[in-house]
Amino acid sequence: MSVLRNIAIIAHVDHGKTTLVDALLRQSGAVRDNAEMAERAMDSNDIERERGITILAKATSVEWTSPKRGETRINIVDTPGHADFGGEVERILSMVDGCVLLVDADEGPMPQTKFVLSKALGLGLQPIVVLNKVDRPTADPDRVLDEAFDLFAALGADEEQLDFPSLYASGKEGWADLSLDGPKKDLSALFETILDRVPAPALDEDAATQPFRMLATTLEADPFLGRILTGRIVSGRPEVGQQMKALDIEGTLVEQARISKVLAFRGLKRQPVDTAEPGDIVSIAGFSKASVSNTLCAPEISTPLPARPIDPPTLSVTLAPNDSPLAGREGDKVQSRVIRERLFRQAEGDVAIRVTETADKDAFEVAGRGELQLGVLIENMRREGFELSVSRPRVLLREEDGQVLEPIEEIVIDVDEEYSGAVIDTLTQRKCELREMKPAGGGKTRLVLHGPARALIGYHGQFLTDTRGTGVINRSYLEHGPHRGALESRRTGTLIANGSGDAVAYALWNLEDRGTLFIDPGTKVYEGMIIGENAKPQDLEVNPLKGKQLTNVRAAGKDDAVRLTPPRKMSLEQAISYIMDDELVEVTPQSVRLRKRYLDPHERKRHAKSAG
Repeated sequence: MSVLRNIAIIAHVDHGKTTLVDALLRQSGAVRDNAEMAERAMDSNDIERERGITILAKATSVEWTSPKRGETRINIVDTPGHADFGGEVERILSMVDGCVLLVDADEGPMPQTKFVLSKALGLGLQPIVVLNKVDRPTADPDRVLDEAFDLFAALGADEEQLDFPSLYASGKEGWADLSLDGPKKDLSALFETILDRVPAPALDEDAATQPFRMLATTLEADPFLGRILTGRIVSGRPEVGQQMKALDIEGTLVEQARISKVLAFRGLKRQPVDTAEPGDIVSIAGFSKASVSNTLCAPEISTPLPARPIDPPTLSVTLAPNDSPLAGREGDKVQSRVIRERLFRQAEGDVAIRVTETADKDAFEVAGRGELQLGVLIENMRREGFELSVSRPRVLLREEDGQVLEPIEEIVIDVDEEYSGAVIDTLTQRKCELREMKPAGGGKTRLVLHGPARALIGYHGQFLTDTRGTGVINRSYLEHGPHRGALESRRTGTLIANGSGDAVAYALWNLEDRGTLFIDPGTKVYEGMIIGENAKPQDLEVNPLKGKQLTNVRAAGKDDAVRLTPPRKMSLEQAISYIMDDELVEVTPQSVRLRKRYLDPHERKRHAKSAG
């Protein structure tokens, strides 16, 4: 097949990339009309499905019979839209020749649109703009197209890039047209625009006869095949059994290995093939140490292909085995040895995560790009049966020329006008600077702020309260800037259990005046466990086990069942961002509990004294 195109689909989170890829797969015949295909087929991971986000970049391939060009094959890479997984996007764009930029026809360009577009323009790609969700009643495609043009100009697009083709589409209904009053029946206009505007892979004339070279762009660990490295073939043809080597960015030898499998993308499946052509996107198995940004090549090659260094992590947490009195009751993986193996396996397949052992070897420092990425890792581990204790997240600081630098993020917020004051007030107290404030249509205001990444740890719950659940917040890493000083911490103390047993309804009813409870009657508690939030700034030790004293006097209405306010339940990420430095989150397959780092009250006082 002579006509080949490699494209990436890039967009802000939730602008409809994966749904559009579903429609492309259906209409190209990659999936039969009567075949079962899960909705958002590219989001294969359970957490991706539950949260409706793409976490890992995935490739697929469709075959399309074009009226002008005949049989063609288009390799499509579906990329994550969330800033925490932005490292995937940068590398994917280096192995494609064009991209489809999806923009929501109601929301318009958002922070991650700006991030992925700047990367695409920087690599010289010429994006095709698709205004998705134009069938929404609140869609305003003309305004959004103007905003997209302004964004291209602001990011320094050249003349050719500014002359981008635009299509109007509904990925959900499976159509795309060059004008709003088109036939709205299928995606053929998008297929033809891709073939017209995206160039074929740029290869040397004799690329097929040259020695093999490929830049590893993504990495995954497979239980049967070991490491699988995916990338685009620059020259040569890989064959099973062929001797290969891997070189790092500097050209140093990483390892030598034999290819055990060559896998090519055909529809939703990755199939073993005997060999592959230059320009095609394939996966290769057989290496045990090679990683992303390494050049996989024939033994005679000594110069690596140019590659982007991997972005440094900005946030870290400490994971340790669960050592609470309830340890080992709900999970079966509780030893530090098992946790160590699992974390290092994760770091092997995910280059954005860095794992280091602490000095005493029983805990692990896990660094990543953001709370969501670390939260997804911990959620995956608890589902696999692990029990862990998790510390409060910390930002990773740098030192340059004697100055301490911290990660600064761009925060873009869409909020109803009446709540904008409360949001600005809270964030300026957290050392954020307001850079822009403008109307966003529909009675909403768009705020753009720059602030330290640590200011947003634990802010999401407060943001939902301040905006009555109607605000939308997006953030992306901007740069490392000068440290902005100490931040005000949580203003309230906690209610700490002073004994072990099952919580009693009568005791909890008496504690409701003290603050907000986190637990139900019957919940197992232990000394040092946090069972609620104190209304005052201090921590308070309380007894949730105290039953009602029984007497032999019975009066009508006296013994009605106590009525409790429903407790405040926290998700894993909310719990991790809620705790302070002297607190931990206990994570098991069935529970998320908050606790003090030191369970014994005397030990707590001693450590508080020495820290103070």
